[in-house]
Amino acid sequence: MPLAPGTRAPDFTLKSKSADGLKDVTLSANFGQRQTVLLFFPLAFTGVCTQELCDQTAGLGEYEQLGASVIAISVDSPFAQEAWAKANHIGITLVSDLNRTATKAYDVLFPMLAGVGDTSARAAFVIGRDGVIKYAEQTATPKDLPNFAAIKAALAR
Repeated sequence: MPLAPGTRAPDFTLKSKSADGLKDVTLSANFGQRQTVLLFFPLAFTGVCTQELCDQTAGLGEYEQLGASVIAISVDSPFAQEAWAKANHIGITLVSDLNRTATKAYDVLFPMLAGVGDTSARAAFVIGRDGVIKYAEQTATPKDLPNFAAIKAALAR
């Protein structure tokens, strides 16, 4: 089960790949500034993950209006994430949890997905400006998408 609302969000610093090279993305950099939506997803270059991140890229303006930034996390390397983002025009910040530290800290590890290994489950968290989890959801299966209406409602509160 994912960490529950009311829990202090575990901080992390993970790598993201951009045209400028690798950069660190630290969750707590948003504390006191913006709300954060964390979207854990199993693997780049898969159908449901591509649909989810493309759809959310199209709605980034709505998240910005709600005072939130979006960070998507998978166990893929930052280089694979960058290639996937370029191929699919994904504009969300993608960070690599190759060592599964954030995945384990948020308790959303999906063991042996399709027999290829441990990945992040599909999960969503809303982290308030105060660093406390306001919303948490792990989908029943990796094929299910999070409840984005509920995520946006939590941001609006």
